[in-house]
Amino acid sequence: MKILPLNSEISDYLKKKNLDKKFEKQISFFEKNPFHPSLKTELLKPRNMRIWSFRIDRKYRAIFIFREKNTVEIIEVNDHYQ
Repeated sequence: MKILPLNSEISDYLKKKNLDKKFEKQISFFEKNPFHPSLKTELLKPRNMRIWSFRIDRKYRAIFIFREKNTVEIIEVNDHYQ
């Protein structure tokens, strides 16, 4: 699975929230299997938008979309409970 480079705002957010190491760990799982059990990958509503998320930790999730075959773009990282 190829992951497109992160937007600088997302990278800055990860650093600000001290999530960069957790994010890298989850990305390593994601690259091997986007539906690895620890990621808790889910299709968000409305489902026809085809926007997905995976868990970085209990509080934060990465929002992504599938682009071309085997290519993913992470479009946001946010506080899942906000």
